[in-house]
Amino acid sequence: MAPLTLDDLLPLEEYMVKRREFFDSHCRYLDRYRRVRIGPRLTLVFENRQTLWFRVQEIARVARLADAETLQQELNLFNSLLPGLNQLQAALLIEIDDPSKIAAELSAWRNIDGADLRLRLGERSYPATLITCRPEDRCAGTSHWVQFHLDDAARAILASAQQQAFVEFGNASRNFYRHQSAPMSDDIRQSLLDDLKLSDRDAHKARARSA
Repeated sequence: MAPLTLDDLLPLEEYMVKRREFFDSHCRYLDRYRRVRIGPRLTLVFENRQTLWFRVQEIARVARLADAETLQQELNLFNSLLPGLNQLQAALLIEIDDPSKIAAELSAWRNIDGADLRLRLGERSYPATLITCRPEDRCAGTSHWVQFHLDDAARAILASAQQQAFVEFGNASRNFYRHQSAPMSDDIRQSLLDDLKLSDRDAHKARARSA
């Protein structure tokens, strides 16, 4: 997927004037096209250029980032989280019941593995790859980055209204949390297919430029 550039970002002052409008639009977009709840404690948010644009703008707002060099560093970080060819990229968010006991609540989640999280498409199962897998990442807390690598069969199922698509979390040897999402809506499925098509297009362009 084509990386975000400095030209994609709004100046801080202009963004601040319209922030409420952007925030409301972002929430509606996530709810309709990108957010999947897995039981009471987990949420999967599929990321693309639009979701990461809002993240970068919010970081620039909170940190008052204005100089091009610092903004480019942030863009470099978030561009690395864009889905690549045949990939879906997502943030896995853990909900904490009692923030005053965050260390105790997170202890059960520190040994999670990408295989605990699976995208189920028809009869097929696609385990996630956990990107935030270092000890310091696991100690960071309530969010992780994951990838799903999909083949042509997965795309065909995702595009088929006759076959269900959902996400499940659980491990047979660890029963502390076993849940699956509701079936993905047509809007979410089409949005994910669009991600895959954009990644295809941009990969082909990159190959053509290097040829």
